[in-house]
Amino acid sequence: MKLPRDLNAIQFIKLLRKLDYEETRQSGSHIRLTRKTTESEHHITIPNHNPIKLGTLNNILKDISMHLDINKNDLLRELFD
Repeated sequence: MKLPRDLNAIQFIKLLRKLDYEETRQSGSHIRLTRKTTESEHHITIPNHNPIKLGTLNNILKDISMHLDINKNDLLRELFD
């Protein structure tokens, strides 16, 4: 599945809420999201840009898929379908 080319930070954060990520802080133009589980926490930083660059978006999604131990394509389907 192709990555969306016109996704901004606010839209992306709304999508990540489906995966239980919550905003924890903002420093300048970067927003920190955290997913808390009983075992651990996972932090990601989203640049507050419009649109988010494809390489940046790809790296964030790869990091999330590794943390959740799912295939990146499955993650894309879950978020964007």
